[in-house]
Amino acid sequence: MRLLLVEDDDHVAAALSAILKKHGFDVTHARNGEEALQAVLPSGSVGKAPFGVVLLDLGLPDQDGYQVCGKIRKLTTTPVIMVTARADVRSRIHGLNLGADDYVVKPYDTGELLARIHAVSRRSAGGDGDESATAADEVPLRLGAVVIELATRQVCVDGAVVQLTRKEFDLLALLAQRPGVVFRREQIISEVWRTSWEGTGRTLEVHVASLRAKLAMPALIETVRGVGYRLVAPAT
Repeated sequence: MRLLLVEDDDHVAAALSAILKKHGFDVTHARNGEEALQAVLPSGSVGKAPFGVVLLDLGLPDQDGYQVCGKIRKLTTTPVIMVTARADVRSRIHGLNLGADDYVVKPYDTGELLARIHAVSRRSAGGDGDESATAADEVPLRLGAVVIELATRQVCVDGAVVQLTRKEFDLLALLAQRPGVVFRREQIISEVWRTSWEGTGRTLEVHVASLRAKLAMPALIETVRGVGYRLVAPAT
């Protein structure tokens, strides 16, 4: 997914961009409101997929982030997540009324930010920020002997159908869409179970163990100690 990061602090932007890229995002950095608006203009994305999400800091040097949000909303329906130190309710309400899809207060947990990015992206399915989602679902994910049909929710190993529960499929599909990328436990719980991490860790471990057994490929899902899990694509 292409993501536009609007942040005037280069050090903050570099650190956050590194994390986002590690999780499979194609990040474009805009340092001010004008650069952000130029980036989201149709002419600014010629030959490239549209942005899936805009992360917008409100403290910009050339114009207020609220103004930038309003202008972005007139140009595109791409989800906008405001990222700011302004924690008061009035600021949150103002941002949401201007068209922001979510509002994250600094300092934030990286896992929560990633979960919110994925959440607004899902909600925008059908908009210009996620036009390729339906088409992507039609293309099977092939990982060596494993074939995952997202549209029909069917999984085959060496041509044989493997019966998975709903959550097992959702977990496998999440990891398989970004092979090699480490998913934090908190992020997986948020994406698959739509809840918080507390009290759900054991459930995740059980589902991972069940997937490994049913697919008869214990090395397919790797445990990254202290962080989470990633899918290791089999050698072809």
